[in-house]
Amino acid sequence: MKVIETALEGVVILEPKVFGDDRGFFTERYSKKSMEENGLFFDFVQDNHSLSVYAGTLRGLHFQTAPKAQTKIVSIITGAILDVVVDVRKGSPTYGHHIKALITADNHRKIVVPKGFAHGALALVPNTHQLYMVDEFYSPEHDRAIRWDDPELNIDWGWGDPILSDKDKEASFLSDVDNNFIYGENI
Repeated sequence: MKVIETALEGVVILEPKVFGDDRGFFTERYSKKSMEENGLFFDFVQDNHSLSVYAGTLRGLHFQTAPKAQTKIVSIITGAILDVVVDVRKGSPTYGHHIKALITADNHRKIVVPKGFAHGALALVPNTHQLYMVDEFYSPEHDRAIRWDDPELNIDWGWGDPILSDKDKEASFLSDVDNNFIYGENI
């Protein structure tokens, strides 16, 4: 497995080894051993699956506050997403900055979204199946959302009018969201 650093501390892209031939391919979806050999130590408790039937479906920007914060590893089974990760740790030198990554069924990449970061994904093709493992259970009282079009974040999603859930339509701006992440503190 290759670990690709990004401009946001702790946010990495994982590129697994893929063994293919004319029958198809084989790859390890997850290996605790490989993760730990690369300095990535997580105790995942849940594996989630979402389907975006329509291209242009945008999910996010989501996170959970401490003490129920989540680290996620996001991957795609079919389709493709533009994955966006935003640093929401107050006092961080990259607070409010974001990175974008193309995660597809064909490139087999995964992205690690640590605690203290918001996550969003835009389905680029119909019937995109997204999987993400988390190291904390879902907690509605800790669940938060930031507007996908927050002008402070200035994210170019490359899509004019995305399909949103009611939750995402009503999301807060970064400056207004209830957020207890402080840079340098143990999250």
